[in-house]
Amino acid sequence: MAKTFKTIGLIGRHRKEDISDTLLTLKHILQQKGCAVLIEEETAAQLPPQTLPIATRDTFGTQCDLIIVVGGDGSLLSAAHLAVNSKTPVLGINRGRLGFLTDIHPSEIENSIAAILDGSYLEEKRFLLQAQVEFSNKIIADNLALNDVVVMPGDIAQMIEFSIVIDEQFVCTQRADGLIIATPTGSTAYALSGGGPILHPHLDAIALVPMFPHTLTARPIVIAGNSHIKVQITSNNETTPQLSCDGKARIALPPGSNLLIQKHPQQLRLIHPADYSYFTTLRKKLHWNVK
Repeated sequence: MAKTFKTIGLIGRHRKEDISDTLLTLKHILQQKGCAVLIEEETAAQLPPQTLPIATRDTFGTQCDLIIVVGGDGSLLSAAHLAVNSKTPVLGINRGRLGFLTDIHPSEIENSIAAILDGSYLEEKRFLLQAQVEFSNKIIADNLALNDVVVMPGDIAQMIEFSIVIDEQFVCTQRADGLIIATPTGSTAYALSGGGPILHPHLDAIALVPMFPHTLTARPIVIAGNSHIKVQITSNNETTPQLSCDGKARIALPPGSNLLIQKHPQQLRLIHPADYSYFTTLRKKLHWNVK
């Protein structure tokens, strides 16, 4: 039987619309079910004064045995970074646009949450990528990505040059606007808009998708999930390219630096309703079979 959850952490983000109504509805349902409810500090600032205990982002994942995210996929990505090291499972309530990761519609909250708390749910694990920047034989940056690691131009819009090495085997040198290195989770995000393939989340694979390459023969490639990837930023670059993990703050990639990417040892535990279907999600979100 699936594990039931007793201490629930709530996290959400304001964007263009107010999500406080969904958060307060969740709080009421969870308390009715006898759960202890914890709220993340930045989320608490969006709500009317509450008596709920508040946790900092640094400790949030360790203080609850389930995190419920209210928002879009970006909100869930942010929560995933808090949850992965504590191995806390994450569930998404969709108040965003696409919602590939946030499964539950606000109108379904009461029934879906009740079933999940009663132990009726599916759990799957998604792997993350670890991205390190090496320069002058030192690691100068270390980040995680659930969706993708992206190499992009700096402040000036111009092509960048980089070489790709996989498992110590040289692959190619490319001139392009950048490179997307995506997990199966991220294959339906930025990589998809760049012409990359959709990877089923159960695949142990990574997609490399060049962004507007200078040669027409440059194509996306799918490699083994356990591969070690090195992206060498050649000294021919006149500007400094940048790195972004899951769309977060950019990090400089100086000419002559190496971007080292491999699978992170911890996986994200993602909770879905019992009737979840990945292919149903694809049909709905990508409007397949719409006449």
